[in-house]
Amino acid sequence: MDTDALTAGLLQGLRAVKPYPALSLTMPTHRRAPDNAQDAVRLRNLVAEAVGRLEADPAVTREARTALKEQLDRAVTEVDPRRALDALVLLVTADEHQIWQLPRTVPARVVLSDSYLTRNLVAAKAQAQPFWALTVSADRAVLWSGTADALREEPGGGFPLTAPQEPSDPQREERVGDTPSTFSDEETRNFLRTVDEKLRAVLAEDPRPLYLVGLAPALALLDEVGESAKPAVGRVTKGVPADMSPSELLKELRPALDERQQRFAAEIDGRLDEARGRRAFAGGLDEVWAAVREGRAGLVAVEEHFQQTVRVTDGHLEPVTGETVDLTDGTVREDIVDELVEAALDSGADVVFLPDGSLAEHGRIAAALRY
Repeated sequence: MDTDALTAGLLQGLRAVKPYPALSLTMPTHRRAPDNAQDAVRLRNLVAEAVGRLEADPAVTREARTALKEQLDRAVTEVDPRRALDALVLLVTADEHQIWQLPRTVPARVVLSDSYLTRNLVAAKAQAQPFWALTVSADRAVLWSGTADALREEPGGGFPLTAPQEPSDPQREERVGDTPSTFSDEETRNFLRTVDEKLRAVLAEDPRPLYLVGLAPALALLDEVGESAKPAVGRVTKGVPADMSPSELLKELRPALDERQQRFAAEIDGRLDEARGRRAFAGGLDEVWAAVREGRAGLVAVEEHFQQTVRVTDGHLEPVTGETVDLTDGTVREDIVDELVEAALDSGADVVFLPDGSLAEHGRIAAALRY
């Protein structure tokens, strides 16, 4: 699965307590050759480690071990290297397995617990900044789920929608003298009202920035008959052929995406400046971590590729660099940034990712505090 599939409901299910053991296997992967040749070897090694841990754990019954190993084997068989991004996460119990391909790297690890490890999924989705795109015309509306580098049609929430085909009315045309204008036709208005209702439900369940693509009269009429499209962060006034590919549509959206990203970065910079002015600012990993743990962070800004291994000492984080660390040491946190992102989101903070270098003077991570 991709990160945009991680809804609040699914995340709640992943975090639910499960019969021990719930296995989480994470590893970095590579998108292209020749680097991706090493991924299969690394996966085999991690699977061997997982099997060894299962066999050595006295809390795992023989039946549970057998069932889990079967699910793990199925998961490995189903991994598609052609879809590889920057990380692979396998979540496995005796009853199920899930495969996640993430656009954010993760450390290689095997975790046995009574719930799945979710921090890497949560951080990857936050970094991906998913959005909705709606392509709309007088008789068809299609919903798309997108990130900065991928777009796919979203067949759900009542979409795609196609207007019912009304038979022509020669007598009406003779009375009026011409066929009615498409965008003044009541059937078109009713169709777009339905589009508005379906879109409102989608945004209520999974709020994301919305982009609209369509001819100007179609977008104007959608605004006129409903409310859900008005807060759209970007609009592309261009017709969309029915056979337009996701890659072609993403190319058409690119200028709007870039413009919104620039506005967004300026807005975040302003919020951080305002926080500094009222002495409610934290900069650097240790300060931000403390603020998040105390529930004081209202906004956390992180550079996109910032990751750091740390050692927790007396409640503070000490960066670990240039040394081999013992990952069985409970004080070592290899993916502390992902852990921090998950904790911040759980506390109700906004988490945003900015281009590398944006927060260099603040240690690559900063927060605006609630108090």
